[in-house]
Amino acid sequence: MVKNKIIVITGGAGLLGQEFVRAALENGGIVVIADIDKASAEKVIAEISTATDQVKAQFHALDITSEKSVDILIKTISEKFGKIDVWVNNAYPKTKIMGTVTKREYSNSFFDMNYEDFCKSVSLNLGSMFLCSQRIAAYYIKQGYGNIINISSIYGLIAPRFEVYDSTGMTMPVDYAVNKSAMNHFTRYLAKLLKGKNIRVNSLSPGGVFNNQPEDFVNEYGKLALNKGMLGKEDVSGTLLFLVSDHSKYINGQNLVVDDGWTL
Repeated sequence: MVKNKIIVITGGAGLLGQEFVRAALENGGIVVIADIDKASAEKVIAEISTATDQVKAQFHALDITSEKSVDILIKTISEKFGKIDVWVNNAYPKTKIMGTVTKREYSNSFFDMNYEDFCKSVSLNLGSMFLCSQRIAAYYIKQGYGNIINISSIYGLIAPRFEVYDSTGMTMPVDYAVNKSAMNHFTRYLAKLLKGKNIRVNSLSPGGVFNNQPEDFVNEYGKLALNKGMLGKEDVSGTLLFLVSDHSKYINGQNLVVDDGWTL
């Protein structure tokens, strides 16, 4: 489906990112894992190399919050391959808060969240998506075509269902919901802005993906799904491949939801 396409995946060493990398490679793509975490990215490449006879994946360091880093990556990949077919905005720097590395995940309630952390999260996530999209869109205009895919979330579509978090020690942080909601509208904005440029922009919104969450949460979440419940990371990659491929070449400005009917 994606044979010989040059695909840049930001945050390619993460939970969903590494599955996207694997799926693209298995379908003939040439993948750039653009990540700030070199060790994790190299581990992903090593694991894929062990499982396959041939790997067309490589790591390139990327700080999605740095103009210089984004510009260098685009220049480097373009010079090496002569093109960039697809850019996937997948990275979500939720742990880079106030210049320090924290372990803040999904336990911060609305009233406990620090104002500075909220502002930093919005700046990091929306700012980095804007930066990467601005730079790759400018490149695509010169190239004459391009494809941008933003990895969003079902919580960019609906209000949180807080009841599934009761007694789990977890919640849905306000900054995550705000960031993903804005990402969906940014997708539409950019697609419309680039009208006539042969560049398409879409988003993909997965439902909950299993990552060793508490059993009570997994059970409560599953009650609202139609069949499976929480998804495996492999359940999302097929839709990404569709958006990467030419099978979806007239899908533009849309948000595709993969959630086993959870948002119905």
